[in-house]
Amino acid sequence: QVHLVESGGGSVQAGGSLRLSCTASGHTFNNYHIGWFRQPPGKDRTFVAGFSWSGDWTIYADSVKGRFTASRDDSSNTVYLQMKSLKPEDTAVYYCAASDRRISTSGHEYTYWGQGTQVTVSS
Repeated sequence: QVHLVESGGGSVQAGGSLRLSCTASGHTFNNYHIGWFRQPPGKDRTFVAGFSWSGDWTIYADSVKGRFTASRDDSSNTVYLQMKSLKPEDTAVYYCAASDRRISTSGHEYTYWGQGTQVTVSS
């Protein structure tokens, strides 16, 4: 069982930056593919970024390419989502997720989810 806890959300103005963290307990991130998803108010959850456990593959949604960077720190068992040049449309609850199957843009492939952290970007 992998327990994920996100942190780092908050309120920023457009153009600002935030770094989200996701820490795992009960298991390390080794052998797990990581995905970041978000759910804007009243909308479906969508894929944001993800990378394979080996680090060989990293993928981003087109809407965040060049602005968001996903990374991991094995020493602290934490993964990060660095977000820059934030826009109001980035406002959402952000979730990290872990998959022991494959890296995917589909949330159905991920077994473990954090509770989410709110990001609000004002214009």
